[in-house]
Amino acid sequence: MAITLKRQLNEEEKKTILTRFGRKCFANNHDIPESDKLHFDHIRAHALGGQSELDNIAPMCEFHNKAKGMLPLEDFRIKLQIEEFFENGEKQTLKHLLEFFKTKKLITDFGQSVSLKESGKIISAENHSFNNAFDLHVCPLTKWKYFYGNLPIDILNSDDEDDQSIGLQPRYLIFDKVFELYRHFQIYPVLQPSIGRVKGDKILLFDGQHKAAALLWNGRKILECKIYVNPEIRILNQTNIAAHDRFAQTRFFSPVLIQKLGQQFGKDFEAYKNIEDGQVKSEIGFLEYLERIQDTTMTRAERNKRFRSYLYDSVLNDPTNKMKSLISSSNRGSMEEPITVDMLSKSIFSCFLNTEPVADNMASDSYKRELEFSNNIQLLNILFDLALFNWNKDSSPTKTEQIKLERIFASKSIMAWSELFRDAVCAKLEITDSDERARPFYRELTDTDFDKIRNIFSRLIGIQFWSLPKDSEIDSVIAGNKTAVKDWLKSKGLTSGYLLGAQE
Repeated sequence: MAITLKRQLNEEEKKTILTRFGRKCFANNHDIPESDKLHFDHIRAHALGGQSELDNIAPMCEFHNKAKGMLPLEDFRIKLQIEEFFENGEKQTLKHLLEFFKTKKLITDFGQSVSLKESGKIISAENHSFNNAFDLHVCPLTKWKYFYGNLPIDILNSDDEDDQSIGLQPRYLIFDKVFELYRHFQIYPVLQPSIGRVKGDKILLFDGQHKAAALLWNGRKILECKIYVNPEIRILNQTNIAAHDRFAQTRFFSPVLIQKLGQQFGKDFEAYKNIEDGQVKSEIGFLEYLERIQDTTMTRAERNKRFRSYLYDSVLNDPTNKMKSLISSSNRGSMEEPITVDMLSKSIFSCFLNTEPVADNMASDSYKRELEFSNNIQLLNILFDLALFNWNKDSSPTKTEQIKLERIFASKSIMAWSELFRDAVCAKLEITDSDERARPFYRELTDTDFDKIRNIFSRLIGIQFWSLPKDSEIDSVIAGNKTAVKDWLKSKGLTSGYLLGAQE
């Protein structure tokens, strides 16, 4: 239901408004055809101080006036602009938003270099358009220097990864959060500054990007910031990761975090392997090495979790992984990206990726981790080639093929059938030892082996009940817990025996 004016405008008032705006819809500035009905609404809501004066009223087309629902016109206009920004994809950071703003001429520039000079307890920042000085503070624990300041967007950028170095920005922007914060900051103050660091002659923000994005949409060109001048990147990165994971108010588990952890540990991994101390180099030894060089407050469980993230990253971000484009950048699946990392960690990875550190000598043929990565990527590609290649985010909700895929790759569904699939694969590849079954892909597999795996998965997705009409029994079952789903699948004939070739 659209918000309407408290009174009807007379013709003279309408003419005044049209003289000011032209016959253009305020929502996105498109021309309103002469034959279309004109609507008029408040630009700024009464609740936010908007008045009923003519200078707070703008024309709208009928479509947008109905589409905006209960949103004030100004908020609806911004929502459309944010939607336009996210049409570029979900994996957008503050840097992408700044580029968008510059293209749209909403800001003149961003990321300018500055000259930073320290003098006692003062630091000055200067370039052709900015000159200011700030008090320097020192962290009593790390001894890092930092300053607080209101900084123009002209000299700020996002701390993203580039070709030369890893950035500290741990996640992507989320549409709902940006829009909600945009509306929040119309009424409420900013409680905490955005946080960044000095890198060369650049100031890069790595925390508070949603806040910064929302303020930008509110027209703010100056942001409150806390900037570290001389941080140790390793510790700052670990602190930032912990803030977004271990100590976050809302925990999340996504490829972005995994990528940051994986990249960090990957670098340490290489350093550890190159240590010449005469000791056998193993993954277990690597984690012990991490205990010596990293944050002593990190528990062994946390360290193991981060190591698993390194393993996940090696599979998920490999350029040959065909499923990569369907893996969600957040902890929620969507029609565009239906597969989440949490889902994979509890299904395919749980069954086929050994997530425990091994004692095998990394310099010997017994170390099979790279083969295991390759085998898991090949498995994901089988799932894509035989099923997910046909995923259609724009498909009709009643289309049989899409219904089938949504059932097969529902969260509890994939967790349940992955275990049956793993049992069949182990049987077909004659992996019977319990220790070996715990890591079935930690070995060299041939093309013939993968032909067998492909045939097993073909039987799994070919069983009839996946294609039952919408709202059949299966739809309520796969919404339950994994054990109940697994029992139901087996009761309907999806057993390891069937996957190995028995009749349905």
